[in-house]
Amino acid sequence: MKQKAASTSAITSLGDAPDEERKARMIKYATSMGIRVVCIIACFYTPGWWLLIPALGAVFLPYFAVIAANQVTRTGGNQVERPGSIVLSGQGPQS
Repeated sequence: MKQKAASTSAITSLGDAPDEERKARMIKYATSMGIRVVCIIACFYTPGWWLLIPALGAVFLPYFAVIAANQVTRTGGNQVERPGSIVLSGQGPQS
């Protein structure tokens, strides 16, 4: 039977590294812009009223892509774990 390795505790909970966080935001933005390009190309091949769907996607996706790309996630960066109570040697807990 395999046992899980014991996890270590940290004094502070750090968020993602700035480079990793920036990379994730860039991937979200690039994906949104790729979908926009597909919408623009679909505008040339979509007949009738169906043209409205890719046209609206091509117009409004940049706005939502910028909003999503500028959304910075803070994952526990300011939380400090409180150590347990300190008991001096020779003294028990006080009531």
